[in-house]
Amino acid sequence: MPETLMTHLPDLALAGALAWGAGLRLYLVAFLFGLASFMGWWPLPEHLKLLGHPLVLGAAGFMATVEMFADKLPWLDSVWDGLQTFLRIPAGAAMAAAVFGDAGPAVTLAAALLGGSLTATTHFAKSGTRAVANTSPEPFSNIALSLTEDVAVVGGTWLALHQPLVFIGLLLVFVILALLLLRLLLKGFRRVLRGLAPARDGDPSP
Repeated sequence: MPETLMTHLPDLALAGALAWGAGLRLYLVAFLFGLASFMGWWPLPEHLKLLGHPLVLGAAGFMATVEMFADKLPWLDSVWDGLQTFLRIPAGAAMAAAVFGDAGPAVTLAAALLGGSLTATTHFAKSGTRAVANTSPEPFSNIALSLTEDVAVVGGTWLALHQPLVFIGLLLVFVILALLLLRLLLKGFRRVLRGLAPARDGDPSP
């Protein structure tokens, strides 16, 4: 592996973890990395040190707690995901860009574009899966999915800091699976729309 890539591997893993985590649990991932900085466990880049400020840490922790409960209630989780669309994607792009804030405007912009795309992919895969789960009358699937996301963000944060190469490998697998899932969800959504559309004159009902 090229030496340059190995040199920037921790930053790539950090940017990927922030963007990916924002698509699942924006406030939790901000709280975890902010806590790591505040406690001196891990030094964040200069443009991300604000996450470790006590006010930001307290706000992120409070919102992470609210999200942890809202995300486990059927249908409320989908409403919450819909509202978070306007926050998760720009926040994921901004945090990924902040990792490379000292690398020049071109690198920073590229990181924002890639980070925002990763956050969007993660967010829509999550929200689409939760919407499908809400068609089930029992609440246990929602709770199980939510707990899995909680554990994934915590585990992903740890891997990004301590095993960046492993994290990036797993992240690439996740992106491929998420894109395949989104394709299946879009096909299902189109099938539902066709079923709801009124039949044309002379055409049999679907």
